[in-house]
Amino acid sequence: MTPRDLEIEHLVPVNDVLVSFENVISEHGGDPSSPKVRNAILGRLKELNSDARKTIEQMLFADGSGRHCAERLSFVQDLLIKVIYEFATKRVYPNPTPSKAERLSVIAVGGYGRGTLAPKSDVDLLFLWPYKQTPWGDQIVEYILYMLWDMGLKVGHSTRNLDECMRQAKADMTVRTALLESRLVWGDAELFDELVKRFDKEIVAQTGKEFIEAKLAERDERHERQGSSRYLVEPNVKESKGGLRDLNTLFWIGKYFYRVDNGADLAEIGVFSRGQLNRFRKSQDFLWAVRCHLHFLTGREDDRLSFNVQREIAERLGYKDHPGMRDVERFMKHYFLVAKDVGDLTRIFAAALEEQHVKSAPSLSRFLNVMVPGRRSRKTAIKGTKDFFIENGRLVHASKEVFKSDPVNLIRVFYLLDRNNLDMHPELLKLMRRSLRLIDNTLREDEKANRLFLKVLTSRSDPEIVLRSMNEAGVLGRFLPEFGKIVAMMQFNMYHHYTVDEHLIRSIGVLSEIERGLGSENHPLSTDLIKTIPNRTVLYVATLLHDIAKGRPEDHSVAGARIARALCPRLGLSPSETDTVAWLVEMHLEMSNVAQSRDLNDPQTIRDFCNKVQSLERLKLLLILTVADIRAVGPNTFNGWKGQLLRTLYYESETIMSGGHGQLSHRQRLDYAKQEVLERLEHWPEEERQAYLGRHYPAYWLRVDLDRKLRHAELIRTTDQKEEHLATMVQPHAFEEITEITVLAPDHPRLLSIIAQACYAAGANIVDAQIDTTKDGLALDTITIRRELPLDADEMRRGKRITEIIEKALHGTKPIPKPSRKQQNALQKNEAFDVRTSVSVSNSWSEHFTVVEASGLDRPGLLFSLTNALSELNLNIASAHVVTFGEKAVDVFYVTDLTGQKISNVGRQDAIKARITEAFDGEAVKKPRQTRHRRRRARLAS
Repeated sequence: MTPRDLEIEHLVPVNDVLVSFENVISEHGGDPSSPKVRNAILGRLKELNSDARKTIEQMLFADGSGRHCAERLSFVQDLLIKVIYEFATKRVYPNPTPSKAERLSVIAVGGYGRGTLAPKSDVDLLFLWPYKQTPWGDQIVEYILYMLWDMGLKVGHSTRNLDECMRQAKADMTVRTALLESRLVWGDAELFDELVKRFDKEIVAQTGKEFIEAKLAERDERHERQGSSRYLVEPNVKESKGGLRDLNTLFWIGKYFYRVDNGADLAEIGVFSRGQLNRFRKSQDFLWAVRCHLHFLTGREDDRLSFNVQREIAERLGYKDHPGMRDVERFMKHYFLVAKDVGDLTRIFAAALEEQHVKSAPSLSRFLNVMVPGRRSRKTAIKGTKDFFIENGRLVHASKEVFKSDPVNLIRVFYLLDRNNLDMHPELLKLMRRSLRLIDNTLREDEKANRLFLKVLTSRSDPEIVLRSMNEAGVLGRFLPEFGKIVAMMQFNMYHHYTVDEHLIRSIGVLSEIERGLGSENHPLSTDLIKTIPNRTVLYVATLLHDIAKGRPEDHSVAGARIARALCPRLGLSPSETDTVAWLVEMHLEMSNVAQSRDLNDPQTIRDFCNKVQSLERLKLLLILTVADIRAVGPNTFNGWKGQLLRTLYYESETIMSGGHGQLSHRQRLDYAKQEVLERLEHWPEEERQAYLGRHYPAYWLRVDLDRKLRHAELIRTTDQKEEHLATMVQPHAFEEITEITVLAPDHPRLLSIIAQACYAAGANIVDAQIDTTKDGLALDTITIRRELPLDADEMRRGKRITEIIEKALHGTKPIPKPSRKQQNALQKNEAFDVRTSVSVSNSWSEHFTVVEASGLDRPGLLFSLTNALSELNLNIASAHVVTFGEKAVDVFYVTDLTGQKISNVGRQDAIKARITEAFDGEAVKKPRQTRHRRRRARLAS
């Protein structure tokens, strides 16, 4: 019994509890097996368990030790099982003279076997007997299990004899791993000792290499399932890369292969140094603290650090806000640094296996890239350096003084890895980590070191892998101190999937893919343009630096540009190159924001954007950087719709910058657009074609693309022939990953609001809306929704279901159905975030429209609320542009008053801001019709 056991033994005093059970028996007639006695004892056990867990939670708050918390919970569980076992064997089913077969051991296995238990984890038990199950043993097992289940515990159990344990351990790696960590809780100690001896002799002694290979393969599969990166912003504390399961895997292999019982033994035999063992224990303690707090907080076995709980866990662990970083971001940075330490320990452990034992194990060559039996070690010299050589496909140092004698070698290592397509020997990694203090200002200013780093960054091979290796070794953050500040930094939002440093490194990987022509189907324009870039260095440097100032109180784009101006000359860039990199960093969000939230058919939008970009060369660079940035945010963040918007903005801007703007007058472009349609409608009667040209306003002809105009023409003609005024059309677009819904209906202010409400009810996510009106009073609204189904036929059926809802609502035959429970529950996912609502009204962003931009916390039905508010304000919506960045929504509306004029009255602009803010925050209360009319009359009078 450890000191920590003694400090909590009073929570379940076994002897006192058993004495109290005797009193219960007396109070209820003297029959220990009666239901009344059992219920009374069960109530007492529940009370003990509940009080003990509350006390242990308070102890966790007091000392902060997660490992101690898990050990305390495990010890309390041991005591409870001991109480139940003693009562069952001595009072409920007494057996004064048991036979040799009537022996029973209650054994903890799995995590519980290690003597650790999370608050809501399963209690894994093995009930062991020597030969075969007996009626007495069956009764005891059943009593214990039902007591534990009725206490509300989740119990995983198996009942086996010794021979069955050996047989199943040989056949099943999961059983073998569970038995590896077996621990006697109570019962027959000799029987348990026999299990341990037989398991060691019959299983472990013969299958070390097989076990290691299986555990490593299992680990790789788990990492792939969890997302492969240890820098995912919603990690699983137990299962993700860098989590508790990785530490468990190291311990399993160590215990199995080296036949040790604890981490201290691994240090004794030289697998870990004392410092590394301390890192192991600190990492384990931190991860256990997070996991225990997570279970206590949620009241369930949930090991995922979702956004909904991260802030509360940060508070429970005592993190505080700092300038530029919130408490939750500081907590998650600590988490990712621990995950990084776990990765380092894994590589160090692998090195020890390689050096001491595994050279005779061919099964491990896949993981460790080591020699196989019969192959002698081969050393290959590297041209240009005597400090390193190649051994068995790995870069190895020639001496332990290699970094002291020439600190530039700390950068040269990665240049050699990239140039020779090598992996790094773990011993070289250990030496490098011990030499990080050599990276000082002298090395940072060294021309050769900076030139080598730039070659790594701009490599035509795969710079992402080498940069990640440099980052995890700690070199990148020391060589570029500005980068070191964002290592393991997490942004508390739903948009970014990775930490800031991982995002930047992935951005370089995406950029390299674009340059090599990989993944061109995602954005073929960027693949074509990068071939025309005369200076690829500025693009790579800007990509690495574009988010380097995250976590500062000021705008990270502005601060990042300042960092770029200071850093680029050090890296050897010329003044003009430095200026370009700084401009790209400062403007890296501009193209994405304009493409997704502005009307690209509005000439003012394109002119304003061109005024900021100023040159065709910068336009190309900015497009490629934007694509790399978005694609590196996370899986599925970049889609065909975003790609199409970026292409449209590029081509519209290219026309102006290449001198094409102004070659055709407004009248000439309008006539050309009409003539295009006339030529494609040659199957219509001439009179009908000419009449159709007069139905649309000039803006329609100039901003709508030809294919859509032709679809609209056929829709309007068919509707006219049926003498109807309401029609809908669905058009899937597979490449852009969107579906276009067109609604033709009599124009009225609430039309878009009704369409938005119908889409919300159907679970459709609107990403864009274009509103046009004809001269004869019809509205032609084109709504773009995000595609959900892979096949066009299925997406067509989905679109038609949505248009049926719209048509019935507009006809007044059936109200719009209420949103599904899934839609209503979707609101909860954003509750963890605090996004301030901001509304602006501008007359300078468009020649003909007032632009209302609203941003804040996204929620289901938001677009319906906003369009409904705009209708109540008596505003006509010409176009709507909807973009979400995780939990943040940015909705932009191009509007006029009912007479088609901009909103110039300052008082009315303020009223728009107030009303839209209410609608965005979900606080709007529907006003009586009379009140709205009074407001309208007051505005008209003013």
